Amino acid sequence: MPRKILLRSCSLNLEFGVYSLPMAFEIRICRPQDSAGVVRAVKAVYDEYGFSWDPDDYHADLYDLESAFAPPSAWLWVAEEQNQILGCGGLAVFEKVPGEPDTVVELDGYRRLAGTDCELLRLYVHPEARRKGVGSTIFQEVLRQAEELGREAMEIWSDKRFVDAHRLYERAGAHVVGDRICDDPDESPEWGLVLPLGARR
Repeated sequence: MPRKILLRSCSLNLEFGVYSLPMAFEIRICRPQDSAGVVRAVKAVYDEYGFSWDPDDYHADLYDLESAFAPPSAWLWVAEEQNQILGCGGLAVFEKVPGEPDTVVELDGYRRLAGTDCELLRLYVHPEARRKGVGSTIFQEVLRQAEELGREAMEIWSDKRFVDAHRLYERAGAHVVGDRICDDPDESPEWGLVLPLGARR
């Protein structure tokens, strides 16, 4: 059965006299029909930062969720409120990346983080849904699944401009190991972080 989490959050801004009513959202495994909502949420972040969108290649996975995030090797969770997708985040599991732990290695033409056996995928929150705990809740669900599967270390690659995301990862125990140039259309620079999981259990 899918794991569902129901949370409530609210925000209060006294300086500007703005009060937003509590927002209820749930975290669940994605469904094939979520594709349009996931694309909307992720593309909003790309538009915010002026990144290029590539539906035919780099972002093709978001248009075919059923194939791209198929257990038992990959999962994608979404945060949903009133039939709107607020954000998403996924997990991939694989054989441990060879090499000395906490080093960057070349594997199949890509820079990878040695010693990791799972990876955080596609963690994005629509700009209008931020500061409500959406991203951190999705991230915790990804970690829960990785730990339930007995994974030892998580590989995280994140655009160097996503400073708030890096703080989230570091609070959970991740540390920067190296960097790389992403194979996206913009050749974006990314930090590579490793999050040990064994000590969390």
